[in-house]
Amino acid sequence: MSSFSIAAMMIASPAWAQTPEQPAEIRADRITQTVKTMTLDQFEGRAPGTAGEDRTIGYLIGRFEALGLEPGGVDGSWTQPVPLLHTTLGKPQTLAMSVDGQTMALDAGKDIYVSTLQPNPMAVVEDAEMVFVGYGVTAPEREWDDFKNVDLTGKVAIFLVNDPDFAAASDESVAGKFGGKAMTYYGRWTYKFEEASRRGAVAALIIHETEAAGYGWNVIESPQGENYDIVRPAADITSLALQGWISGGMAQRLFDNAGLDLAKLRIAARSSSFQPVALNAKFDATYRVDQKVVKSQNVLGKITGKSRPDETIIYGAHWDAYGEGLPDADGRIYRAGANDDALGIAGIMEIARKFKSMPQADRSIIFAAWTAEERGLLGSEAYAQAPIYPVEKTVANLAIDILQTAGAAKDVILVGKGQGTLEDDLAKFAKLQGRVVTEESLPERGLFFRADHFSLAKQGVPVLLMMGFAGATDLVDGGREAGQKWIDDYTGNCYHAACDAWSPDWDLTGAVQDIEVMFDIGNDLARSNRWPEWKDGSEFKDLRDESATMRD
Repeated sequence: MSSFSIAAMMIASPAWAQTPEQPAEIRADRITQTVKTMTLDQFEGRAPGTAGEDRTIGYLIGRFEALGLEPGGVDGSWTQPVPLLHTTLGKPQTLAMSVDGQTMALDAGKDIYVSTLQPNPMAVVEDAEMVFVGYGVTAPEREWDDFKNVDLTGKVAIFLVNDPDFAAASDESVAGKFGGKAMTYYGRWTYKFEEASRRGAVAALIIHETEAAGYGWNVIESPQGENYDIVRPAADITSLALQGWISGGMAQRLFDNAGLDLAKLRIAARSSSFQPVALNAKFDATYRVDQKVVKSQNVLGKITGKSRPDETIIYGAHWDAYGEGLPDADGRIYRAGANDDALGIAGIMEIARKFKSMPQADRSIIFAAWTAEERGLLGSEAYAQAPIYPVEKTVANLAIDILQTAGAAKDVILVGKGQGTLEDDLAKFAKLQGRVVTEESLPERGLFFRADHFSLAKQGVPVLLMMGFAGATDLVDGGREAGQKWIDDYTGNCYHAACDAWSPDWDLTGAVQDIEVMFDIGNDLARSNRWPEWKDGSEFKDLRDESATMRD
């Protein structure tokens, strides 16, 4: 079935009609219909660069048109092209470390996981010196620099995972200097690789620890050797021929052979006086690289503001999922992401419908369906690198990525406490619903840095993420115990799996509450001259402050 046929099938129904007499309700039945459609086999699991993408793009454009939105993409179109670099490593031709000339063979997958983001036919690291750089943090606002001007050019950087204060006891001077158990941007593996590249390293490896990483080695090793990136100009391509992880056990062997006490170095790395340590070790690796460019697209619709159209509020969710996989117990082969994130797309469509049923707002409202979130937030990253609407006058980015489907809730979950004033808006509008805010329960997992809003945050745009599995919701029926059961069932069985499918057991009452809160926050901003801000201590505050005069 063609993309046009699917889109036409869905927009022909009178259920989508909207009368302008009063604001539209955000309705669970319409949300359900969108999710059920986006997870049809015709969409093939919505993987970027496939026939399933073509059909998905056609469907989204058809829906945006039916809602009365204007094209919000490049040059008056509905889309923004997002070319993606897809790389896959073959079996290693060489892979070893050596200490004082004594070779330590490495088992790819068991001892080390690497991939590449360079568009080269071979990934080669030859006789490269290895340097332990602690947590690899450069944070002037925290008076912290782990590198101490060490020259990493052509070397391999070895990092600890998470932040310097993650494992610190309360009486240590570093405790609380970053986020404590709550991960900051400096704790993310993406930051560490970027920092190593900025310093000219040829490779970077993070020592895996399950607690600090938030997931076991089994999550890291699959898929082996595959990676994605946006296609970048030559000047912006990473210096890292290889990047990845080294298992905790192999790291211990490496440091032992080098005559170093890794346990003591972990403690030393918690101090701002830490100095990088040369391991007197070398790393060698040679891989053949299969590479191709995958053509993908973001889809954007808009409602132009009547008095300040250059000031924009962006609602975002990602349309992509994982495509075809192995059959599950019910015979499903498409990992179509019903909750992650067809439900988010359905939410922003309902928000768009409600805005279109109301008088025109002062500011413009953008509705973005991002590609390649599951490949590393790449659709939103492509937009952030080449924004269609200036980031300096982007008021906020409100993101929806996974909602709980277990019923009405007494609370709403806050992801990223202390980052920005939008969390105050969340509390205000949740209170009007008779609900309260509950902080995410596992801030050490860094969920704030793992959804599409983060790409805009790195450009200084204030953001808010609605994510239903960031903490156990206090459900009206069953309380927090039932909320935790929903999380355990979803993450333990269906997250990123074929069984992330629509179910007749879904109760979208709580999801509707969360979508309504996000509408209320954006509606209030769209009809005011208020500019949300980052709070003191946020990694993104200085960047936003630098552009303040453009908003005066």
